[in-house]
Amino acid sequence: MVTEDPRLLPTPEAHDLLELTRELADKELAPRADEGEHRGEFPRELIRTLGRAGLLGLPYPAVHGGGDQPYQVYLRVLELLASRWLAVAEAVSVHTLACYPLAAHGTDAQRERLLPAMLGGELLGAYCLTEPAGGSDPAAMTTRADRDGESYLVSGTKAWITHAGVADFYNVFCRTGGGGANGISCLLVDAGTPGIAPQARERTMGLRASPVAQIAFDGVPVPVDRRLGAEGQGFSIAMQALDAGRLGIAACAVGLAQAALDYALRYARERQQFGRPIVEFQGVGFLLADAATQIAAARALTLSAARLRDLGLPYTAEAAKAKLFATDMAMQVTTDAVQVLGGYGYVADHPVERWMREAKVLQIVEGTNQIQRLVIARGLAHG
Repeated sequence: MVTEDPRLLPTPEAHDLLELTRELADKELAPRADEGEHRGEFPRELIRTLGRAGLLGLPYPAVHGGGDQPYQVYLRVLELLASRWLAVAEAVSVHTLACYPLAAHGTDAQRERLLPAMLGGELLGAYCLTEPAGGSDPAAMTTRADRDGESYLVSGTKAWITHAGVADFYNVFCRTGGGGANGISCLLVDAGTPGIAPQARERTMGLRASPVAQIAFDGVPVPVDRRLGAEGQGFSIAMQALDAGRLGIAACAVGLAQAALDYALRYARERQQFGRPIVEFQGVGFLLADAATQIAAARALTLSAARLRDLGLPYTAEAAKAKLFATDMAMQVTTDAVQVLGGYGYVADHPVERWMREAKVLQIVEGTNQIQRLVIARGLAHG
């Protein structure tokens, strides 16, 4: 496990924050991860514990209850959480993503009224963009919000929604105008509003403790003052949020890969074959060397993009590069960790098989890696 040199951290309190995170992750997350994934139970109380420790609002302003931390520090926190239990790190990442539309595009009155509760640790958010027929093409969404006096009535279905059925609020992207990206708006919807119906949970390959499902909206009334930004601004808000969210997924991938490397390395030092530890054999040692190098490269790429964000500079392409590289890397490293353990890596007695299954989803969520290549290529084409 990499321990951050305090001299390299951007804020004086960052070191203490990472130590707190490490302590919570070791005591509260690591001992529960295997059983939690086996049972498929969402660790809601653990998320509240992290929230009360201030970890659910780290990159947002302190005036609204956030942590006032640079994004690069928040990403190191995510990496630590993911190295102990990816489902928990993903929950923090999704919640942080769900707070972005209000924090960045809400009015002062909306932020003052709503944001402190969202950042305070007791509430959990979800981000409703994808639809059953529109994953990589969100501009084609069909969920509608029709104006009815001082409310919108929302109808449609969202798909692959993390925290479906357990979230306290949903960011719902829906069509308030004509076709295409310019007809989409963003509404902040309380989960208890009548007409919201989470469907049965998906049976997923990994991250079984994380609830993912479709959500049906049937004439759900949402006050007009719960619209974030102007009508027609929703697609732009969604894309901005995904830039930041992709860095969160990249950090989760780095943490997951680091956990797999650490475990495989311990095993390779202890496992004896032909009279010596298998780490001394080139076939194993080179796998571990490549893993360590790729993890370091992914971490550096992710933090470099985060520094651009912290400086207020464009980082869309850099976020896509980080998400692409880090998640492909995590898939390779976790696969190689299984290989290092041989037959033992293929059974649930060791966590590497679970980590390999979990790594796969990181190549898909918040824009598949094919979409990341498209974003990068467009950036190159247009300078």
